[in-house]
Amino acid sequence: MAPMLLLIGFLIAGLELTDAQSVGVCYGKNGNNLPADGEVVDLYKSNGIGRMRIYDPDQTTLNALKGSNIELIIGILNNNLQALTDATAATNWVQNNIRNYSPDVKFKYIAVGNEVHPGDAEAQFVLPAMQNIHNAIVAANLQDQIKVSTAIDTTLLGTSYPPSAGSFSDAANSYISPIIKFLVSNGAPLLANIYPYFSYTNNPKDISLPYALFTSPGVVVTDGSLQYQNLFDALLDSLFSALEKAGAPNLQIVVSESGWPSEGGTAATVDNAGTYYKNLINHMKGGTPKKSGQAIETYLFAMFDENTKGGSEIEKHFGVFSPNKQPKYQISFG
Repeated sequence: MAPMLLLIGFLIAGLELTDAQSVGVCYGKNGNNLPADGEVVDLYKSNGIGRMRIYDPDQTTLNALKGSNIELIIGILNNNLQALTDATAATNWVQNNIRNYSPDVKFKYIAVGNEVHPGDAEAQFVLPAMQNIHNAIVAANLQDQIKVSTAIDTTLLGTSYPPSAGSFSDAANSYISPIIKFLVSNGAPLLANIYPYFSYTNNPKDISLPYALFTSPGVVVTDGSLQYQNLFDALLDSLFSALEKAGAPNLQIVVSESGWPSEGGTAATVDNAGTYYKNLINHMKGGTPKKSGQAIETYLFAMFDENTKGGSEIEKHFGVFSPNKQPKYQISFG
């Protein structure tokens, strides 16, 4: 019996490792006081963070990731999309930023653009750039390892309440529908940035803080046979409903960003942010009411506070670590 027990022990250990790796953290570098990339990779490893998202192919970061076994989402900045509508440029991008580092770096997804909206000048370039990058990945015979996608936000939804009524807006439909078809045909997930914080602060009259923080004591929204106790589930399921209406009921969603600021705006406190991150990590393993029992691959935003980031003050305060590498919250990433 002993060898069998030993085998079971190894299997359990393996399951725990995989589970720990289900938490990702986004690594933004808009700060002038951040640790060196090698230190950052060590911080991921020492905290059991098995996945990382970066926003552009920073060579220093990629070199630091070699041999780390950290799974990576690598981004292409919106202002680089137009250039990649040229097939040769896309092939060169894949050579320089993927093939030169693979398999020493574990690339998982390429995010071609982040939160591009239908009215943006870059919107016309997203799909052609995705197609060219994908073709270059196929030519490199990496299509089974690396999936090409783009990251959207929930403003593309015209209707989000109740979750079963979720649908893309008329303006977004012509933009997102061909992208959805591309993802389905290539077995790639849709990346989505989900922020209950912004939904709450935009509509505090109708949305309670506990509903946004996963701390509601009971059901808040009943939608047919489904019951919602937190806003994260409701937002994600409204996106799943929109995908169903777009003809992609089985398309997977990876939550490529979700976070809560610790200062700089309404309800932006250390207590609230710590509560949100802790509850999100615990919650993502069990799925949503619509996709119950299916773990949600989720990336926390972000690793560090970023003191040079533009936009409103809250944008500087999403870090789960301070720049001195000390944790801001008592959370476990496993």
